[in-house]
Amino acid sequence: MSAADGLVVVDKPAGWTSHDVVGRTRRLAQTRRVGHAGTLDPMATGVLVLGIGRATRLLGHLALTDKAYEATLRLGVTTVTDDAEGEHLETRDASVVSDEALAAALAGLTGDLLQVPSSVSAIQVDGVRSYARVRAGEAVELPARPVTVTRFSLLARRGDDVDVLVECTSGTYVRALARDLGAALGVGAHLTALRRTRVGPFTLEQARTLDALAEHLAVVPLEEAVDAGFARRDLGEQEALALSYGRKLSPSGRPGPVGAFAPDGTCVGLLQDTGDRARPLVVFAPA
Repeated sequence: MSAADGLVVVDKPAGWTSHDVVGRTRRLAQTRRVGHAGTLDPMATGVLVLGIGRATRLLGHLALTDKAYEATLRLGVTTVTDDAEGEHLETRDASVVSDEALAAALAGLTGDLLQVPSSVSAIQVDGVRSYARVRAGEAVELPARPVTVTRFSLLARRGDDVDVLVECTSGTYVRALARDLGAALGVGAHLTALRRTRVGPFTLEQARTLDALAEHLAVVPLEEAVDAGFARRDLGEQEALALSYGRKLSPSGRPGPVGAFAPDGTCVGLLQDTGDRARPLVVFAPA
Protein backbone atom coordinates (compact mmCIF):
# COMPACT_ATOMS: atom_id res chain seq x y z
CA MET A 1 0.00 0.00 0.00
CA SER A 2 1.39 3.44 -0.92
CA ALA A 3 1.69 6.34 1.54
CA ALA A 4 -1.06 8.91 2.00
CA ASP A 5 -1.08 12.13 0.00
CA GLY A 6 0.95 14.87 1.67
CA LEU A 7 4.35 16.43 2.17
CA VAL A 8 7.52 14.85 3.52
CA VAL A 9 10.11 17.17 5.04
CA VAL A 10 13.51 15.53 4.64
CA ASP A 11 16.78 16.37 6.36
CA LYS A 12 18.88 15.77 3.24
CA PRO A 13 22.29 14.18 3.85
CA ALA A 14 25.49 15.50 2.30
CA GLY A 15 26.51 13.89 -0.97
CA TRP A 16 22.95 13.16 -2.10
CA THR A 17 21.29 14.99 -4.96
CA SER A 18 17.68 16.06 -4.57
CA HIS A 19 16.83 13.49 -7.27
CA ASP A 20 18.52 10.78 -5.17
CA VAL A 21 16.26 11.70 -2.24
CA VAL A 22 13.18 11.60 -4.47
CA GLY A 23 14.18 8.13 -5.71
CA ARG A 24 14.65 6.82 -2.18
CA THR A 25 11.32 8.29 -1.07
CA ARG A 26 9.53 6.70 -4.03
CA ARG A 27 10.69 3.32 -2.79
CA LEU A 28 9.69 4.08 0.80
CA ALA A 29 6.27 5.42 -0.21
CA GLN A 30 5.76 2.72 -2.86
CA THR A 31 4.64 5.24 -5.46
CA ARG A 32 6.18 7.02 -8.44
CA ARG A 33 4.24 10.17 -7.58
CA VAL A 34 6.94 11.95 -5.61
CA GLY A 35 8.49 15.32 -6.44
CA HIS A 36 10.53 18.02 -4.71
CA ALA A 37 9.89 21.72 -4.15
CA GLY A 38 13.29 23.18 -5.02
CA THR A 39 16.67 21.49 -5.07
CA LEU A 40 19.61 21.45 -2.68
CA ASP A 41 23.18 21.07 -3.92
CA PRO A 42 24.74 17.66 -3.17
CA MET A 43 27.18 19.20 -0.66
CA ALA A 44 24.33 20.85 1.26
CA THR A 45 22.26 19.29 4.03
CA GLY A 46 18.96 20.21 5.59
CA VAL A 47 15.35 20.91 4.71
CA LEU A 48 14.09 19.47 1.43
CA VAL A 49 10.32 19.47 0.92
CA LEU A 50 8.83 16.58 -1.07
CA GLY A 51 5.26 15.97 -2.24
CA ILE A 52 3.64 12.54 -2.41
CA GLY A 53 0.58 11.58 -4.42
CA ARG A 54 -1.91 14.40 -4.92
CA ALA A 55 0.36 16.73 -2.93
CA THR A 56 2.80 16.79 -5.87
CA ARG A 57 0.29 19.21 -7.39
CA LEU A 58 0.95 21.56 -4.47
CA LEU A 59 4.66 21.92 -5.14
CA GLY A 60 4.43 24.53 -7.88
CA HIS A 61 2.16 26.72 -5.78
CA LEU A 62 3.79 26.58 -2.34
CA ALA A 63 5.13 29.94 -1.25
CA LEU A 64 8.62 28.73 -0.38
CA THR A 65 10.40 31.94 -1.30
CA ASP A 66 11.72 32.63 2.21
CA LYS A 67 14.66 30.41 3.17
CA ALA A 68 17.23 30.21 5.96
CA TYR A 69 20.69 28.66 6.03
CA GLU A 70 23.62 28.12 8.35
CA ALA A 71 26.86 28.21 6.40
CA THR A 72 30.62 28.14 6.86
CA LEU A 73 32.79 30.32 4.64
CA ARG A 74 36.56 30.14 4.37
CA LEU A 75 38.30 33.46 3.92
CA GLY A 76 41.47 33.75 1.87
CA VAL A 77 40.80 31.12 -0.81
CA THR A 78 38.83 31.48 -4.05
CA THR A 79 37.71 28.47 -6.08
CA VAL A 80 36.33 27.81 -9.56
CA THR A 81 32.94 26.78 -8.13
CA ASP A 82 32.80 29.24 -5.20
CA ASP A 83 32.63 26.22 -2.89
CA ALA A 84 34.94 23.57 -1.47
CA GLU A 85 34.42 21.17 -4.38
CA GLY A 86 36.15 23.40 -6.93
CA GLU A 87 39.77 23.85 -7.87
CA HIS A 88 41.60 26.54 -5.90
CA LEU A 89 42.30 29.69 -7.91
CA GLU A 90 44.05 32.01 -5.47
CA THR A 91 45.13 32.04 -1.83
CA ARG A 92 45.66 35.18 0.25
CA ASP A 93 46.36 35.99 3.88
CA ALA A 94 42.98 36.43 5.60
CA SER A 95 44.46 37.24 9.02
CA VAL A 96 44.53 40.89 7.94
CA VAL A 97 40.70 41.01 7.98
CA SER A 98 39.51 42.68 11.19
CA ASP A 99 36.25 41.79 12.90
CA GLU A 100 35.03 45.32 12.12
CA ALA A 101 35.75 44.91 8.41
CA LEU A 102 33.99 41.54 8.41
CA ALA A 103 30.89 43.00 10.09
CA ALA A 104 30.80 45.86 7.58
CA ALA A 105 31.12 43.50 4.62
CA LEU A 106 28.31 41.29 5.94
CA ALA A 107 26.10 44.36 6.35
CA GLY A 108 26.95 45.49 2.82
CA LEU A 109 25.58 42.23 1.43
CA THR A 110 22.28 42.55 3.28
CA GLY A 111 19.09 43.96 1.74
CA ASP A 112 17.98 44.15 -1.88
CA LEU A 113 20.91 43.07 -4.06
CA LEU A 114 21.75 42.43 -7.68
CA GLN A 115 23.57 39.12 -7.40
CA VAL A 116 25.56 37.40 -10.15
CA PRO A 117 24.83 33.68 -9.68
CA SER A 118 27.69 31.23 -9.39
CA SER A 119 28.70 30.01 -12.85
CA VAL A 120 28.39 26.46 -11.53
CA SER A 121 24.61 26.65 -11.22
CA ALA A 122 21.62 24.98 -12.84
CA ILE A 123 20.68 28.14 -14.74
CA GLN A 124 20.31 27.39 -18.44
CA VAL A 125 22.37 29.24 -21.04
CA ASP A 126 21.01 28.61 -24.53
CA GLY A 127 19.36 25.42 -23.32
CA VAL A 128 22.44 24.04 -21.53
CA ARG A 129 22.96 24.14 -17.74
CA SER A 130 25.62 26.65 -16.75
CA TYR A 131 27.49 24.06 -14.66
CA ALA A 132 27.71 21.76 -17.69
CA ARG A 133 29.29 24.53 -19.76
CA VAL A 134 31.81 25.29 -17.01
CA ARG A 135 32.74 21.62 -16.65
CA ALA A 136 33.25 21.49 -20.41
CA GLY A 137 35.83 24.25 -20.09
CA GLU A 138 33.71 27.20 -21.17
CA ALA A 139 33.84 30.59 -19.47
CA VAL A 140 30.30 31.49 -18.40
CA GLU A 141 29.16 34.91 -17.23
CA LEU A 142 25.60 34.97 -15.94
CA PRO A 143 23.60 38.20 -15.70
CA ALA A 144 22.89 39.66 -12.27
CA ARG A 145 19.44 39.09 -10.85
CA PRO A 146 17.58 40.76 -7.98
CA VAL A 147 17.55 38.91 -4.65
CA THR A 148 16.83 39.95 -1.10
CA VAL A 149 19.05 38.96 1.82
CA THR A 150 17.16 39.85 4.99
CA ARG A 151 19.89 38.56 7.29
CA PHE A 152 23.59 37.83 6.81
CA SER A 153 25.01 37.68 10.29
CA LEU A 154 28.09 36.29 12.02
CA LEU A 155 27.64 33.30 14.30
CA ALA A 156 31.31 32.58 15.00
CA ARG A 157 34.78 33.20 13.61
CA ARG A 158 37.36 30.43 13.90
CA GLY A 159 40.52 31.72 12.27
CA ASP A 160 39.86 31.87 8.54
CA ASP A 161 36.55 30.02 8.89
CA VAL A 162 33.42 32.11 9.39
CA ASP A 163 30.07 30.65 10.47
CA VAL A 164 27.12 32.72 9.30
CA LEU A 165 23.32 32.75 9.31
CA VAL A 166 21.62 33.65 6.03
CA GLU A 167 17.94 34.45 5.52
CA CYS A 168 17.05 35.21 1.94
CA THR A 169 14.62 34.92 -0.92
CA SER A 170 14.51 31.99 -3.32
CA GLY A 171 17.10 32.24 -6.06
CA THR A 172 19.83 33.56 -3.75
CA TYR A 173 23.10 31.64 -4.06
CA VAL A 174 24.93 31.33 -0.74
CA ARG A 175 28.03 30.35 -2.72
CA ALA A 176 27.79 33.70 -4.48
CA LEU A 177 27.43 35.48 -1.13
CA ALA A 178 30.65 33.77 -0.01
CA ARG A 179 32.38 34.86 -3.22
CA ASP A 180 31.15 38.44 -2.91
CA LEU A 181 32.06 38.65 0.78
CA GLY A 182 35.60 37.58 -0.04
CA ALA A 183 35.78 40.15 -2.84
CA ALA A 184 34.52 42.92 -0.54
CA LEU A 185 37.22 42.01 2.00
CA GLY A 186 39.91 41.82 -0.66
CA VAL A 187 41.06 38.31 0.29
CA GLY A 188 38.58 36.03 -1.50
CA ALA A 189 36.36 33.37 0.08
CA HIS A 190 34.40 30.25 -0.70
CA LEU A 191 31.64 28.14 0.83
CA THR A 192 32.73 25.05 2.75
CA ALA A 193 29.49 23.91 4.42
CA LEU A 194 25.81 24.66 3.94
CA ARG A 195 22.78 23.56 5.94
CA ARG A 196 19.27 24.73 5.06
CA THR A 197 17.30 25.23 8.26
CA ARG A 198 14.01 26.50 6.88
CA VAL A 199 11.99 26.65 3.66
CA GLY A 200 8.86 28.78 3.98
CA PRO A 201 6.99 27.43 7.04
CA PHE A 202 8.89 24.11 7.10
CA THR A 203 11.84 23.82 9.48
CA LEU A 204 14.46 21.34 10.66
CA GLU A 205 12.21 20.54 13.63
CA GLN A 206 9.82 18.87 11.18
CA ALA A 207 12.53 17.31 9.01
CA ARG A 208 13.45 13.64 9.27
CA THR A 209 16.56 11.84 8.08
CA LEU A 210 16.22 9.17 5.41
CA ASP A 211 17.04 6.52 8.00
CA ALA A 212 14.23 7.78 10.24
CA LEU A 213 11.84 7.89 7.28
CA ALA A 214 12.75 4.29 6.47
CA GLU A 215 11.56 3.37 9.97
CA HIS A 216 8.43 5.53 9.75
CA LEU A 217 7.46 7.58 6.70
CA ALA A 218 6.26 10.76 8.42
CA VAL A 219 3.85 12.47 6.01
CA VAL A 220 2.33 15.91 6.62
CA PRO A 221 -1.28 15.26 5.51
CA LEU A 222 -2.57 17.23 2.53
CA GLU A 223 -5.00 19.28 4.62
CA GLU A 224 -2.34 20.18 7.18
CA ALA A 225 0.17 21.05 4.45
CA VAL A 226 -2.28 23.37 2.69
CA ASP A 227 -3.26 24.99 6.00
CA ALA A 228 0.43 25.64 6.78
CA GLY A 229 1.41 26.87 3.34
CA PHE A 230 -1.56 29.00 2.26
CA ALA A 231 -4.20 31.39 3.48
CA ARG A 232 -7.37 29.46 4.34
CA ARG A 233 -10.90 29.85 2.99
CA ASP A 234 -13.70 27.82 4.54
CA LEU A 235 -16.43 27.02 2.02
CA GLY A 236 -20.09 26.33 2.41
CA GLU A 237 -21.47 23.02 1.13
CA GLN A 238 -22.66 24.50 -2.19
CA GLU A 239 -19.35 26.31 -2.75
CA ALA A 240 -17.40 23.11 -2.01
CA LEU A 241 -19.58 21.20 -4.48
CA ALA A 242 -19.12 23.86 -7.15
CA LEU A 243 -15.35 23.84 -6.69
CA SER A 244 -15.28 20.04 -6.88
CA TYR A 245 -16.69 20.47 -10.40
CA GLY A 246 -13.97 22.99 -11.22
CA ARG A 247 -16.28 25.99 -11.20
CA LYS A 248 -15.29 29.51 -10.25
CA LEU A 249 -16.39 31.05 -6.96
CA SER A 250 -16.78 34.54 -5.57
CA PRO A 251 -13.41 36.24 -4.99
CA SER A 252 -11.45 35.47 -1.84
CA GLY A 253 -10.10 39.01 -1.59
CA ARG A 254 -6.59 37.78 -0.82
CA PRO A 255 -3.40 37.87 -2.88
CA GLY A 256 -1.91 34.59 -4.01
CA PRO A 257 -3.35 31.08 -3.90
CA VAL A 258 -5.83 30.25 -1.14
CA GLY A 259 -6.57 26.81 0.31
CA ALA A 260 -10.28 26.04 0.06
CA PHE A 261 -11.80 23.68 2.66
CA ALA A 262 -15.17 21.94 2.75
CA PRO A 263 -17.30 22.02 5.93
CA ASP A 264 -16.00 18.56 6.88
CA GLY A 265 -12.38 19.81 6.79
CA THR A 266 -11.47 18.24 3.44
CA CYS A 267 -9.21 20.39 1.28
CA VAL A 268 -11.14 20.72 -1.98
CA GLY A 269 -8.48 22.69 -3.83
CA LEU A 270 -6.56 25.92 -4.31
CA LEU A 271 -8.19 29.14 -5.51
CA GLN A 272 -6.70 32.26 -7.11
CA ASP A 273 -8.57 35.54 -7.58
CA THR A 274 -8.78 36.60 -11.22
CA GLY A 275 -10.82 39.74 -11.75
CA ASP A 276 -14.16 39.40 -10.02
CA ARG A 277 -13.98 35.62 -9.60
CA ALA A 278 -11.82 33.03 -7.82
CA ARG A 279 -10.73 30.34 -10.25
CA PRO A 280 -9.52 26.88 -9.25
CA LEU A 281 -5.79 26.31 -9.63
CA VAL A 282 -5.92 22.73 -8.36
CA VAL A 283 -8.89 20.55 -7.42
CA PHE A 284 -7.92 17.81 -4.97
CA ALA A 285 -11.41 16.41 -4.38
CA PRO A 286 -13.14 16.30 -7.79
CA ALA A 287 -16.83 15.45 -7.91
